[in-house]
Amino acid sequence: MNFDHLLHDLSVGLRGRSRLVRLEPDRPTVFVGDTHGDREATERVLAQFPVPKHTIVFLGDVVDRGPDSLGNLELVLSQVITHPESVHLLMGNHEAWSVASFSPADFWEGLAPGDAAKLSDALSHLPLAAWHPGGVVAVHGALPDVPSLDAVDSVELGSEAWRAITWGDWEDAQGGGLPSAGWGRPLFGRADFERRIGQLDARVLVRSHQPFAPKLLFNDRCLTLFTSCAYGDGPRRVAILSPDRPIETARDLDLVEI
Repeated sequence: MNFDHLLHDLSVGLRGRSRLVRLEPDRPTVFVGDTHGDREATERVLAQFPVPKHTIVFLGDVVDRGPDSLGNLELVLSQVITHPESVHLLMGNHEAWSVASFSPADFWEGLAPGDAAKLSDALSHLPLAAWHPGGVVAVHGALPDVPSLDAVDSVELGSEAWRAITWGDWEDAQGGGLPSAGWGRPLFGRADFERRIGQLDARVLVRSHQPFAPKLLFNDRCLTLFTSCAYGDGPRRVAILSPDRPIETARDLDLVEI
């Protein structure tokens, strides 16, 4: 791997920063779902939504499964380093190899052990969530059970709250505490959603992680995005939050195919 300097700059840039990104309220925010090795998708996003005119939030899982994990990761990280106030990468389960390994993981398993250790250490400093004062919270998977928005900054890697954020699935079921979805993926229902999003002082959740989940859940307040070719020929979508539009449900965001 030829990006030791890139990893060093990333670690230095993220170390000591909050696990919660507080987004700028006065410019459009573009939420990007899993790209999973689809560098072309990332290139399209960056070309169509230039920074710093836009804020771009990648919701995690930029490697594995797709045709160019290394190229996609390098592109996203270079943007995070060059535009730290405008481009953000949240931690997905595929960025958390050092915390909880998984399979299949073609990218990680193809690295030399030393390279995997350096990269996974750098990515361990990524933020876990992004919050927009318009009432939108973004994570990779599900919401943590924490008492307030500020508590996101104290979520420890490997904890139950961390596993919810990076591995959690949603199901349109009334209760909470549902049986696991398998592969260590915790599963949550409507009661969990309503309580947890209220604790975070938000109305809408934007997330990714489940490529075959319903696009909208829980009275249209939970939006699942996928922005990769890794699961076939489905549309690559992003969601755009316009600063001048009140947000009551995810339908108040603009869904755009790239």
